[in-house]
Parts: sequence; structure tokens; C-alpha cells
Amino acid sequence: MALCGRLLKVNSFFLFPLETRVVSTVVSKNCFRQFSTPHGSAVIDQPEECVDFGRKHDADVVIAKVLARKSESEVFQSPAHDFSCNNIQITHNLITRLLHRFQDDWKSALGIFRWAETCSGYKPSPELYDKMVDILGKMKQMDKMKAFVEEMREDHLVSLNTVAKMMRRFSGAGQWKDAVNTFEELENFGLEKNTESMNLLLDTLCKERKVEQARALFLGMKPHIPPNANTYNIFIHGWCKIKRVEEAQWTIEEMKGHGFRPCVISYSTIIQSYCFQSNFYRVYELLDEMEAQGCPPNVVTFTNIMHSLTRSGDIEEALQIAERMKIVDCKPDTQFYNALIHTLGKGSYVEKALHIFTKEMPESKIYPNTSTYNSMIAMFCHHRQEQRALEYLRNLEKSPYCKPDVQSFYALLKLYFRDGKTDKCMILLDDIVKKHHLCLDLATYTLLIHGLCRANKCEYAYQLFREMIGQNIKPRYLTCSLLLQEIKEKNMYDAAEMIEGFMKKMKSL
Repeated sequence: MALCGRLLKVNSFFLFPLETRVVSTVVSKNCFRQFSTPHGSAVIDQPEECVDFGRKHDADVVIAKVLARKSESEVFQSPAHDFSCNNIQITHNLITRLLHRFQDDWKSALGIFRWAETCSGYKPSPELYDKMVDILGKMKQMDKMKAFVEEMREDHLVSLNTVAKMMRRFSGAGQWKDAVNTFEELENFGLEKNTESMNLLLDTLCKERKVEQARALFLGMKPHIPPNANTYNIFIHGWCKIKRVEEAQWTIEEMKGHGFRPCVISYSTIIQSYCFQSNFYRVYELLDEMEAQGCPPNVVTFTNIMHSLTRSGDIEEALQIAERMKIVDCKPDTQFYNALIHTLGKGSYVEKALHIFTKEMPESKIYPNTSTYNSMIAMFCHHRQEQRALEYLRNLEKSPYCKPDVQSFYALLKLYFRDGKTDKCMILLDDIVKKHHLCLDLATYTLLIHGLCRANKCEYAYQLFREMIGQNIKPRYLTCSLLLQEIKEKNMYDAAEMIEGFMKKMKSL
């Protein structure tokens, strides 16, 4: 059974008319997982790319032709000399889908891009050129990335977005000096060294923890390129990222000294660092300072504080944050309600969470998203209320606003394994794959393999293990060890040999 169907995931970030979030995206999909997922398996949530993947048939025809090819040249030649591919109408949406499909396979991506370039009447958009740059950089093909950008330069296709992707990939590969050299060559690309491009460089370096290097470069550029408020916010975020919060505080003072007023992002970034340290005394001090400076905290600030207090086990204190938010007339949003439901669930206030979902959110005209439903399902499972969890899962399936993702099923799967209801797990897994066409993630594969091993169903666990590897999802070493032990007890010698070989490769990497 193939466990990865065609996945078109509904993204609540695009479905609801909410303001753009700076910090709270970390909270929305992770809150409910603290009920249910294994430690360390939480995934930082970021808004997913909203892509129209074009015509399924055309894309699948091309994909089928190139999958077995080993070089970019072979990939290019395959569709170029194929009758069915030559009859395909090449569009930006089709090439976007293909590049998305091969974003972790630079040879196939580049071969397809070269083929598209040769198709009569078609010219890839600048966004597709930038996507190709990003794929080459992501796969650490730096020489090919530079050569590709040089081709773009000759055709006057290099934009600041192109340069930003180059600098980010250089810095991510540990080649931060090449990122700086790219900035120095801006004029060769017909671009200008100004505040915007300087900020892109500084942000790239700070996100890769090269804050001191970024600071030194900034001091050198400052006499020629004027900073703006965003420049200082970049450093505030950078210092906090490397856990030097005092430097971030000093940057706020420096910001004021240059005539820039710290904004809610400036303060919220530092507050979040103190939250990670569980230093809530400083959090409350900064909240008071914000109000005194005429810069009241916003819903993102309050959401993160409440989530951090909940994570620290201070449930009642977390609920007081919700009350403080009402006092200052800060309006809640979906992300806030997700965090509040999570907090109420952790505190065993199930009926209050139900009231929030069924009464307060509708009255406030705040729509639930997938994460809201997931939080409710996880809460019910945490309190062993299976029927309520199933009811909310069915409601999510029928919702006009959002649909289940793989995390919607995680808590129920865990509950069934915990209660020895393995058959129900298999029915639910069938729904995930055949009904919703969802791909399993690392946490779900791990849960299933461990649960099936404990239920003495290691044959099926081994099948899932093979599917997992086939999806390029690397299992944890503990998962391999547990499965190997069970497989050996069943005298499945070929399977044991395969797992042992895989474990040796893991150790050698």
C-alpha cells in the first residue's frame, strides 16, 4: 500500500482574513502537539506556499519520463524527444509544479528547466528562475548556482530577490563570506547598494547566527548606507537567536538614540527570548515598559506569553494573560484562541475550552482553522474522550473553511495504541491515506512503527519502515533498534539484514 497520495493541503493562513503574523506562527500548529507528540518531534510551523499545481495529467507525464534519469542531460533529453511531452502545453503553473516536485533533486529540476527553456513560445518567468537558483543553493550546488545566475545576469533577469536567495543559501552552507561578496557585486547585476539590500545581507547573516560578523559589516557600511528601524530589529532578532538578550536590549537603546522608535516587534522579540528562558519576571517588566512607551503589546505578544507559561506548567498564570489582554482591549484572533484552547485543555478545563470553540469564537466572528480543530481533538484524546475527539474530526472533515492534516489524526492514533485498539488504528490509517490522500510525517511513522511493534505486528511495522525510507524520511535510530529486535524474534532474516544495513549507513553519516 502506498502511503503517500497526492497531497493538496488546505492552508488556513490563506483561508482567513487575518493580519500577517510575525511570531505567532510558531504557536498555532505546535500547541496541540504537546498533548500528543513525542518530545522533539514538534515541527516549527511556517505558512506553506500556495501553489496552483496546474494540470495533473501533464505534470505526471513529465514526471514519469524523468524519474529514472541520472543526470540533468538525461532529464533534459527525455521529455525533449518524447511525443507525449511535446504535445503538452507548457505553462508557468506546470513548471512551478514540476520544480516543486523536484525541489530536493537538483538534476531533475535543472533538466526540466532547460527543457522548458527550449519549448517553442515559452519563456520561464523571473520567479521560476529564482526558484531554480534556490533549488541549486539548497542542494549546495554553489558553482552551478553561480553559473546559472551569470546566465540570468546576461539576460537582465537578476533581481534583489535573486540575490537574497543566493546570500541565504551561501550563508546556510557556512559560506558567509560568499554571501558578503554577492552583496559587494550588486552593481554588476544592475542593482543598488542601499538600505533595503543592506538589510537583506544583515538579516541573512543574523539568521545563520553570524551576528558579530553582521555587526562589523554594518559599522563599516553605516557611514554610506543609512539604517532604518528594520535594521535594528534585525539585530534584535539576531542577538536573541544566539541568546545574548542583553545585546538585544542595548540595541533598543541604540535604536532610540538614532531617532527610531522601537515597535511591538522589537519588544516582542526580546519578550519571546525571556519566555524561552522562563524568565517571566523580565517578561512582565517589558510588558509594563511597552505600555509606558505608548507601544502596547499586540495579540501576538500575548499569545506567545500564554503559550510559554503553559509550556512551563503555569496554567493559571497563563489564563491570567488572557484576562490582561481583555483589560487592554486587545482583540483575539485564531492563533490566540488556539493557544487558549490548548492551555484550558492542559488545565483540565475541557468545558471552558468547548465554550470558547462553540460560543466565544463564533460570537467574535473568528473562524477556527485546522490547528484549532487539532487542539480540540488532542485535548479530548488527552482526557480519553474518544467519541468527542471523533466528533470533532468528522466536523473538521465537513468544514467549508479547512480540512484535516496528518496531525489531525495523531492524537487518536496514540490513544488507540495506548488502549490496545490496534484495529482502529488501521482503520484510521486507511482514512488518512485513501480518503484524505495525506502523506505521513516522521512523528506519525514513528508512532505507528513503535505501536505496531508493541502490538506484536512487526510485519506491518516493517512494511511502514520500508515505505518511510521510500519517502526519504529518515527514521530515528531508536525506531530502527526497536524494529530490528522485534524482526529478529520473528526470524525475519532478510528484513533484519536490511535494517542492520540501514543502521550502519546512519552511523557512517
